[in-house]
Amino acid sequence: MLGVGISVIDVPTAVNTIDSWITSKQRYYVCVTGVHGIMEAQRDESFKRILNMAGLNTPDGMPMVWLGRLHRHSEIDRVYGPDLMLALCAHAARKGYRSFFYGGGEGVAQELATRMRQRFPQFRVAGTYTPPFRQLTEAEDREIVERINKSKADILWVGLGTAKQERWMALHAGRIEVPVMIGVGAAFDFHAGRVKQAPQWVQRSGMEWLYRLFKEPARLWRRYLINNPLFLFHIFQQLLGLKTYPLIPYTTYGRRV
Repeated sequence: MLGVGISVIDVPTAVNTIDSWITSKQRYYVCVTGVHGIMEAQRDESFKRILNMAGLNTPDGMPMVWLGRLHRHSEIDRVYGPDLMLALCAHAARKGYRSFFYGGGEGVAQELATRMRQRFPQFRVAGTYTPPFRQLTEAEDREIVERINKSKADILWVGLGTAKQERWMALHAGRIEVPVMIGVGAAFDFHAGRVKQAPQWVQRSGMEWLYRLFKEPARLWRRYLINNPLFLFHIFQQLLGLKTYPLIPYTTYGRRV
């Protein structure tokens, strides 16, 4: 999709795939990608490479699903960050997997961990960390990497927002020893109770962007009112064969992490 590979999966398939990585001690990162991520990749080739090197690049928005089905991938369904988090945390509670929460605003990671324990009594928290808004120093970065590795987490949830979280995961992929890192952005705020999610029918209609724009216009107007029309323009060019957007295999950039 515009040169970005989107995984043809649904939530159960994503959970089973991630579980196989944990049990086999493989290391991958997961990107949860919608229109915003696709358009960021058009502006930044290095970000496109990061998305295409992911173990999974899930169809976060309904446009990804509709376009996937248009290309005869009937099995594709939305793998929305908050939904994936709930499904995988429930699975982790049953299997005894440990989760580390990295990101969010002040206190969000701790609130999220508390709520997950309340929701899933057997849920195991390996740790939480809220990074400052500024860039970490090299010493601070080494310290948090060591802290995450010592926690023996099985899943590292990263809530820094697109595209910061994807860049962070790619940068730390060779140093973080957790089997899977998953960038879920706003899922931290949703499940910590800081921000209200759109109703399910709004999510499935593809109009969640309008709901979120109404809730947070100052922060999100540029993302939706510029990215969405540009996305449609590029997609129509691709569908009509007016422009090609080659998908370069991840092996061009190096091995999967």
